[in-house]
Amino acid sequence: MPERYWLETLGCPKNQVDSDKLVGTLVADGYEEADGPENADLVVVNTCAFIEAARQESIDTILELADTRRAGSRLVVTGCLAERYGSELSDSLPEIDLVAGFGVPVTLRRRNSFDLLNLPRPAATAPWAYVKVAEGCDRRCGFCAIPSFRGKQRSRPTDVLLDEVDALGDGVREVVLVAQDLASWGLDRSSADRVARPRGSSRPIVELIGAVADRVERVRLLYLYPSALDDELIGTIVDTGVPYFDLSLQHVSRPLVERMRRWGDGDRFLERIARIRSAAPHAGLRSSFILGYPGETEEDHDALLAFLEEARLDWAGFFTFSEEPGTYAAGLPGGVPAELALERLRECAEIQDRITAVRRAALVGETISVLVDAAGVGRSHREAPEIDGIIHVPAHLEPGRILDMVATDAAGPDLWAEPVPAVVR
Repeated sequence: MPERYWLETLGCPKNQVDSDKLVGTLVADGYEEADGPENADLVVVNTCAFIEAARQESIDTILELADTRRAGSRLVVTGCLAERYGSELSDSLPEIDLVAGFGVPVTLRRRNSFDLLNLPRPAATAPWAYVKVAEGCDRRCGFCAIPSFRGKQRSRPTDVLLDEVDALGDGVREVVLVAQDLASWGLDRSSADRVARPRGSSRPIVELIGAVADRVERVRLLYLYPSALDDELIGTIVDTGVPYFDLSLQHVSRPLVERMRRWGDGDRFLERIARIRSAAPHAGLRSSFILGYPGETEEDHDALLAFLEEARLDWAGFFTFSEEPGTYAAGLPGGVPAELALERLRECAEIQDRITAVRRAALVGETISVLVDAAGVGRSHREAPEIDGIIHVPAHLEPGRILDMVATDAAGPDLWAEPVPAVVR
């Protein structure tokens, strides 16, 4: 009887891609998926270590699975937590049988290393799929430890990426491109054969978007630095038919943004947003913001509140500052008490929840193109999978179909929609 595995994935979409590839490796080794961790011979946890809350969730999940797995099974921990805290994690959690960082096989059968980024993956089981175009990051944001354990940016070659898109299967209608710094794909400072970008030339990502768009109906991009968002890139995204812009802003106060070692301020961000909406008035916009970064004043916070009111984003995520060892921000003076940071977060979330609800309600009566993800669940260009709100659709609609639908109701982040009646001629 084949051995069975159970894989638990935590963290961001980039981790989900890694898990998909681990599944492909396990299946190739003869494993079958178990119906739960209690029935698995191998239990794998793909962890996140981005901030303290994510690390705690990873540890809690490891301990929970250690309790629920059956006697004699093996518990393997991989992903960011494993890579960042390998031996320390093994010493502190004896429940773990193996801590395996990136590129290490988790089956315990083989000891040869492999490149997780470029492993083949199984065909997609949903009408959409993430495709990771690069690993690591060449930026040095003050709060982020990712380059310390994910390394410098390594862009994957175009032909390899397109082969992966093709291998996802005919049922995939939307490909979601992900990377830590997506717009810098092909511009690696760390690569000997990096793509040079002569002054005035297009970003390499522009060509890649077009090539993927030739293969699937929808292409979506996650994680764009605002400094990279020029008119050509905006136009390329709009031309795909999925004008969705996930802008990594983090804050709007210029002194604070500079202290974060990042580019921009509220006025520059509003100018970028205005250019997007000029090109695509119906564009969907998302961002994320950090509250309580060292040195954040009440004036900085007020500037962020005013920005949210003016920007009218569709979606926004808010996080309190997490001091990460080894980063520029670790030990910076001007620390903000945790209670105050949380209070500021709640203020921002209250404003954004109201704006999101208003923007969703304004869509009622509109005709929108909806991809049916699963029974009763769909998305338009405005909603990224697993991140934003959803569109409730009739349960009988077949997953994978793209239909014109009329929004009939809205509540909070969600919409309800019905297919446009067929026109009889």
